[in-house]
Amino acid sequence: MARRDFDPIEAAARAEANLQRMSEQLETAVGQMTTGQDWLAAVAFAAQFRSRSFLNTLLIHVQHQQAFEEGRVPEPYPTYVAGFAEWKNLGRPVAKGQAGYMIRSPVTTRMASATPGDPNSWRPLGRREKPGTGEKVRERIINVKPGYVWDVSQTTGDTPVPERPRPVLLEGEAPAGLWDGVAAQIEAAGYRVGSEPDAAALGGANGVTDYTARTVTVRADMDPAARVKTLAHELGHVLMHDPDEGGRSPHRGISEVEAESLALMVCASFGMDTTGYTVAYVAGWAGSVPDRTPLEVVGATGERVRRTALAVLDQLPEAPIGDGRPHLSAESPVRQPSPALPEIISSETVSTSPGLGL
Repeated sequence: MARRDFDPIEAAARAEANLQRMSEQLETAVGQMTTGQDWLAAVAFAAQFRSRSFLNTLLIHVQHQQAFEEGRVPEPYPTYVAGFAEWKNLGRPVAKGQAGYMIRSPVTTRMASATPGDPNSWRPLGRREKPGTGEKVRERIINVKPGYVWDVSQTTGDTPVPERPRPVLLEGEAPAGLWDGVAAQIEAAGYRVGSEPDAAALGGANGVTDYTARTVTVRADMDPAARVKTLAHELGHVLMHDPDEGGRSPHRGISEVEAESLALMVCASFGMDTTGYTVAYVAGWAGSVPDRTPLEVVGATGERVRRTALAVLDQLPEAPIGDGRPHLSAESPVRQPSPALPEIISSETVSTSPGLGL
């Protein structure tokens, strides 16, 4: 069969249609988040796929659920996802007929400036252009385009992929060193960590952050797991809402959801079972922000929490559980990438080959 000539206009229209479809899928997913439990589930899911943006974790979740309902995958939740080329390099090619999950892939360009402190001084560099003497270079996202990832259950091959670590902590327990690691970050921000005997001493709260006194206080009459979860919640307030550090808190409900979501991501990353926790004041919070759609609020809030949680996890002493990418053991055979394979774009490893996705 003769190969069709590439039509850039047709390709652009197809990409635009795919982006519109992604937007509709995200709107549907966000519209279904009507309770604190729904948000908790979304955050806990995102904690297992920290190498993906928050909105992309929602897209992966929605499309995998659809694939499960159609009988194309054996389990309702994905475990490891990667691009077409990455699976091929790992010796697990995508099975014939398996449609990829469409996600938002960033389009970046290189920018250069001799005075990086001036936001108007940055200029785009040509494809092979080198920066001038003394110029700083950085990547800037200028657009998004459709990209595709596949779950490990959609691949074939004998190369083993390690099982995702499972929560093993007993109810009421907390990982060794997690309290000290979180407390150290609070203290590094200029706060003193203390405790009170019960909730009555804190006005009925489990924990309180006082921006004026620069203190974080947690009630002492809780199990270790609950205390460390509360401490991580207060760390979220310290890092994201301190008015002296430019923190923003446009809505009390949003600030509480952000702090609780960060706590859930940190705890889930250490295998703690967070299903018994609730997220306060979620119902209706996204729709209450003036001049912004629920999708914009959820995307910005979820991504802000994800980035802050990643910074927190990077400073904790214990290695967190997997991030949703297929890291093979040293003994596993890994093929060297071919020069013809698509490049890795930013932190999202995707395939953008026409006809391989939805």
